[in-house]
Amino acid sequence: MMRHLAFAIAVACGGMLAAPAFTQQAAPQAAAQQTPEQVVQEIAHQLDTAVAGHKAELQQNKEKLVGIINQVFLPHFDVDYAAILVLGQHAREATPDQRARFAKVFYNSITHRYAEGLLSYTNGAVKVLPFAGDLNAKRSLVRTQVATGDGKTVSVDFAFRKTASGEWKAYDVVIEGISYITNYRNQVDAEIRKVGLDQLIKNLQTQGDQALKAMEQQGGKAHGG
Repeated sequence: MMRHLAFAIAVACGGMLAAPAFTQQAAPQAAAQQTPEQVVQEIAHQLDTAVAGHKAELQQNKEKLVGIINQVFLPHFDVDYAAILVLGQHAREATPDQRARFAKVFYNSITHRYAEGLLSYTNGAVKVLPFAGDLNAKRSLVRTQVATGDGKTVSVDFAFRKTASGEWKAYDVVIEGISYITNYRNQVDAEIRKVGLDQLIKNLQTQGDQALKAMEQQGGKAHGG
């Protein structure tokens, strides 16, 4: 459950992993002036408001829980860049239509798999650590600590890049040293080599988070457990 909470918050705060472009809403103009640290602080505040006092309602309505991620956090996520990173070398081989369809179904699977982890969220659970060093337009890390219900803390770092429009957007999350872009890229690569990109897209579209869970389990076996 600790991992599910941390990853759910990562999905939320980063809009994690290849969200479909059509669901994105324009970020407020002020966001272009926000630093990555300010972006995460703002989202953490919104998470307090959206989740902490409404758990009973959200527990009965998973789609509303997913909707919180879609509506509040996606404007701060670099969709296209993250999708390319997850597909890795296969992004060069895929058609624009394949990339768009993959982004949509993979994102939907991710949010449905981990959204319920947000039900373990408590008010003020995300502590944004002071930013150290200079901002790098290609990769700047915002480090946070996420408090879990059992009193433990999990290190969650968000990787940001500056877009052509001047906005800082997240594209990766690192939980306890593990990059989930890298982790899922390895699993996606193995699955594409096994069944092909179109079949992977179909599996995710028809089976959703169950297909994702099966892919994760296969990845775990390939790495010795």
